[in-house]
Amino acid sequence: MNDDKKIWFPAKKYGWGWGAPCAWQGWVVMAVWLVAVLLVIRFFPPYKSPGEFFGLIVLLLVVQFAICLWKGEKPKWRWGDDE
Repeated sequence: MNDDKKIWFPAKKYGWGWGAPCAWQGWVVMAVWLVAVLLVIRFFPPYKSPGEFFGLIVLLLVVQFAICLWKGEKPKWRWGDDE
């Protein structure tokens, strides 16, 4: 089985985007992202370093979004039981 084709993030049933991970790799990505966010909060608190805080949070969000695009189902608007 080709592991490159296995998705880590399934599409949401309603709306646009991805749901909870469906593979252990997706859970690892989510755990690393959460730890990274907590480290940003710890070392760059928004009340002391607002520019660095928001810049790093945006960077983490962009990276997470890119991983979901790469390893998730193709995003599109869904209305429930599509096809």
